[in-house]
Amino acid sequence: MAFKCDLCGKGPLVGNQVSHANNKTKRRFMPNLQSRRFFVESENRWVSLRLTNAGLRTIDKKGIDVVLAELRARGEKL
Repeated sequence: MAFKCDLCGKGPLVGNQVSHANNKTKRRFMPNLQSRRFFVESENRWVSLRLTNAGLRTIDKKGIDVVLAELRARGEKL
């Protein structure tokens, strides 16, 4: 399973860990992924999604039915 948001596609970024002595070593900045289940009333079933916090806010704004329709139009399997 990829470490990506199902909705917005955010993944890990690469950067530098900088010490107090200004030594730089590579590190990864991981997205804030949350596993959530949503009940879709129109389909009468639960849908599990792995989302970032930004994805959760998008669902709060648009609604789960609209978001699922956009995912299906993109070709995602749910």
